[in-house]
Amino acid sequence: MNAQLQWKNFSFKLVCLFFSYLSWALGIGLACSRSWRVWEFNSDVVPIVFIGLWDVFFSQTSNISGSMAEVPMHCRINGSWVISDEIQYGQDLILLANFMKSVALVFGSLALFISCINGPYPDFLQSCYNISAFFLFLSSSCTMVTVSWNFTVDFYGETTLDFPLSFPVEKEMLRKKHLSYVFPLGIVTATLSLTSAAMFFCETRSLKHWNREKPMAVAEHSKQKV
Repeated sequence: MNAQLQWKNFSFKLVCLFFSYLSWALGIGLACSRSWRVWEFNSDVVPIVFIGLWDVFFSQTSNISGSMAEVPMHCRINGSWVISDEIQYGQDLILLANFMKSVALVFGSLALFISCINGPYPDFLQSCYNISAFFLFLSSSCTMVTVSWNFTVDFYGETTLDFPLSFPVEKEMLRKKHLSYVFPLGIVTATLSLTSAAMFFCETRSLKHWNREKPMAVAEHSKQKV
């Protein structure tokens, strides 16, 4: 029975850490995504533009040797752009979220390793769980704010994002905005981080309870021996 309980506790910690790693991987995918904005234009040259947090991708129709061909194009969002607040702050928030998840993964992995070797460090384990839960909760908040802000401004607000003069299309030619996978993926990523934070918090509570019960169990065992 004791072995079965230990296996359940280990499985719980393993699932918690797995959710943390999955959230971290999805967060990296969010940061690298080119579909934070998907804008369709009334243009035969550049019909659709994919806007990321740092880069813009599109296919430009060009005349190559007398035949029309679509050429993949890529450009960085730099000082020549009118960068909107939701993009500018979104860059910082998504990087901060991924950094905090990396910190949480270090302490969460260390706590799992100590648990595997049955290390007698309950206070250190509790600190690892608390740090992981704290940073995962903050990263969840950063991710949620970033994707929600971007979605709300893009579809229900008025974004100030604008192209440079050298860009092949103008913002006034915008015909339609497409919903991409970024918003639902961001919600899933934030939910996984929040779930992992809650599970680490449960581990902290469980460890506190075990620390209180252990001296009592030892004292009771000593009385029985006497």
